[in-house]
Amino acid sequence: MNETFNIRRYWAAVVLILALGAGVVIGSLASRGPRTARILPEARPLAMASPASLSSTFAEIATRVTPAVVNINTESTIRFRDGASGKPDSNPNGFFNHFFGMGPGSIPHEMHQQSLGSGVILDKSGYVLTNYHVIMQDDGRPVDMIRVHLQGDDDGNPHGYQAKVVGYDKWTDLAVIKINAHRSLPVVELGDSDQTRVGDWVLAIGSPFGLNATVTAGIISAKGREINSSLEDEFKRFLQTDAAINPGNSGGPLVSLAGQVVGINTAIATTRGAYDGVGFAIPSKIVRKVYDDIVTSGSVRRGAIGVSFSPEQTPALLESFNAKHGVLVQSVTAGSPAARAGLKQGDVITTIKSQAIESGSELLGIVSGTQPGQKLRVEFLRDGHPMNCEVMAGDWNKIAGENDMPGPAAAPEGGPDTEHGSLGLWVKDLSADQAKQITASLHLGQAVGVMVEDVEPGSFADDLNLQRFDVILSINRQDVHSTADFKRIQSKLKSGQNVLVMIARRSEAGYTTTFLADQLP
Repeated sequence: MNETFNIRRYWAAVVLILALGAGVVIGSLASRGPRTARILPEARPLAMASPASLSSTFAEIATRVTPAVVNINTESTIRFRDGASGKPDSNPNGFFNHFFGMGPGSIPHEMHQQSLGSGVILDKSGYVLTNYHVIMQDDGRPVDMIRVHLQGDDDGNPHGYQAKVVGYDKWTDLAVIKINAHRSLPVVELGDSDQTRVGDWVLAIGSPFGLNATVTAGIISAKGREINSSLEDEFKRFLQTDAAINPGNSGGPLVSLAGQVVGINTAIATTRGAYDGVGFAIPSKIVRKVYDDIVTSGSVRRGAIGVSFSPEQTPALLESFNAKHGVLVQSVTAGSPAARAGLKQGDVITTIKSQAIESGSELLGIVSGTQPGQKLRVEFLRDGHPMNCEVMAGDWNKIAGENDMPGPAAAPEGGPDTEHGSLGLWVKDLSADQAKQITASLHLGQAVGVMVEDVEPGSFADDLNLQRFDVILSINRQDVHSTADFKRIQSKLKSGQNVLVMIARRSEAGYTTTFLADQLP
């Protein structure tokens, strides 16, 4: 019996061990699942960022920077007179009569206008940086009076400090003004906008709608943003932000989480006249040069050589001039340094100061950063042949000021002389007066051109950005003197061929010539 008992105990133990083993295996598989990866010993759980930490950073920066941000009030007098007679101008009179029921001669001869803006103190002695448009009127005259209000000064000095203009630069929309507070003022440090990244947090500080010391938060949405392509905006490549910017924020700082100014808030894109989520600030890299030039010499000096170029250098455009890279010279200002050095329309600048050029902004950056009077070695292609010359940089303000030209030619009378054809546009011969005006404006050797009367939507000409009242001077380097020339040249164009069109177009600076090129579908 003992042996039988021992055998039973032995088998019971075996069954128990097997059952325990099966349970461990099944439990392990159930917990891991059929595809669960092994947890590496060095792996760490992801930690959640603390919202309180970011909030604390914003608060610290606002506390540190806000004392150096000022509110700017300006006053101007707008006069309504019609010259020597001293009578109110007819347009304002009609406006007041219609909306306010005033009779003839009852409106004031002048009106006082007030405006609000912001600024930031960059020097403890009272130098304040703001926007050009904050302290200047629309007609380019300075405002009559500028008052600067410091943060926390309402009780001690509620009327603020009267400021004087040190200097301004309309090309970048920046200005420096000076106040005398008889004490050391709080300042803020300029940062490096080149080091900012899309997605970085920033704070906008200013006086939107006159609400002093308002702080809003957002990110850098884009860098190097162009919002216009006119001569006035050549030097404006903005930081775009979604931090709320509204009227009154102009001239205030855009601040990084290091507490440094990386931009000056300047403009908004909006359909309502207020914040729509897209604002623009002038990068601190531009701000630093403008500020330093103004406080040391009272003005900003930039180099210029007197050439114009298209913002876009398309492959078809460069191929039409046998170039793989570079910037096509659209026009050369008469009497400019470029003209004296022998540069011509149609040259492709490939290298300047030993730096290869890929875009117009690179060319502009190098030339404008050169002091007037210094020489620039320029390498270029002319009809595919490499050439070079030395150009002495001139003064940007003088050369840009020489670009004023007569008003636009009148639109042609009557209907178009052509059908739209493969290019997709209608053109008409110029009148004798139009041909004479354009020839004189562009310093052409002879009368040339036909005027665009209309452009077919969705056509090749539409894609090429040809517009009504453009004057077509040549197609594929063949002069267009008449609609007959236009028809003949157009009839020979083939699908897949690069088409190069030279036009004259009216701009704010006068008539300019422009090359447009693309491949014909």
